[in-house]
Amino acid sequence: MPPSVDAPPDLSGLLELSRIENLDLKPVILRVQTDLFVRAAARDRTEIEIFESLACGLIPTVDEETARVVARKLAPCPETPPAVLEALALRGGEARDAVVELAPTLSHRLIEAALAEGSDIAARIAARAGLSREAVDELSREGRPEIDRALAANLGHTLRGAALARLVNRGRSTPDLARLLLVRPDVSAADLVPLYLHADPIRRTVIGRAVEATAALRPCPPAPRGLGETLTGLSAARDVPAFMAALADGLGLPRDFLTVVADASARYDLLTLGLRAAGLHEEEAVYIFLTLNQGVARSAERVADLVRLFRTVSRPASRDLIAAILDRPLAERGRGEAHQPLHGPEAKLRQGAERVAAQRPSLPVRARAAGGGEPA
Repeated sequence: MPPSVDAPPDLSGLLELSRIENLDLKPVILRVQTDLFVRAAARDRTEIEIFESLACGLIPTVDEETARVVARKLAPCPETPPAVLEALALRGGEARDAVVELAPTLSHRLIEAALAEGSDIAARIAARAGLSREAVDELSREGRPEIDRALAANLGHTLRGAALARLVNRGRSTPDLARLLLVRPDVSAADLVPLYLHADPIRRTVIGRAVEATAALRPCPPAPRGLGETLTGLSAARDVPAFMAALADGLGLPRDFLTVVADASARYDLLTLGLRAAGLHEEEAVYIFLTLNQGVARSAERVADLVRLFRTVSRPASRDLIAAILDRPLAERGRGEAHQPLHGPEAKLRQGAERVAAQRPSLPVRARAAGGGEPA
């Protein structure tokens, strides 16, 4: 019985020819069958499966030019079998680049194929518009700076969930990534709290309001007793190591907590939040700004900025900001607050600070100049 006119073409003869030594018909066969597949008005399941089998068998064997031409024709076609696109991506080179650029969607398996050899195309994938949530999640797991920046700068997809959390976490120590995340319109202020120190003044205000709204709903533990007097005494003596140790202990934080911030200016902003979280009065904070670091004290504008930050963030909100920036909660009670020994090294340190505090000049009563917040 003759074959039906509707039956798919029998390609077995062509496949046999392709195996003849010294007669390389594979590029021709692949190009011809690709053209027939792309131009077909309709394709049933059997035809698609036959083309998939043929193409996947020939793609690894053809030359680069043929692979590139075929990839540019097949990648935009919605009915191209996923296995064919994955085979083209696995080849690397221009065939892979064409698939990444032109495929309507990038599945998890297709991304894996494109990245199979640790290629440098990941950032280009991350920059594509219309990435699926799964693709964004997979790319965010790579942990490569160029991919993170491309994902953060790509407004063609929505950042949310675990992928956003990963990028924000890395943004704590990566200023350029943080700045890209801070300007995204699809990320809420609540999600950007860990990046507070990298934000401009306007964005800080928005983030601060979000933090204040939630911090006000929880009770705030009492401020450590006598910590303000201890810190001002150590600041007057310019004993920075002892000052930082006392502040960190009062907050229940590691003594090197400021070192997580690379930028010196942002580090002093974190210090200011620490003073606010520790329950210091404004006059005590101003005194520290004027005595602890002469580089800061000599800049009236910088001191005014620090005073403004101290005033505009409440103590509960400053605790929450520090916890988010450092990715660790503050202790409800500072280390050493419940018991203060009368003898030993700790007692000598405290008594020394108290003696210095008794000898230093009185704190300024007001720390405001006519310019609106500069210390007197």
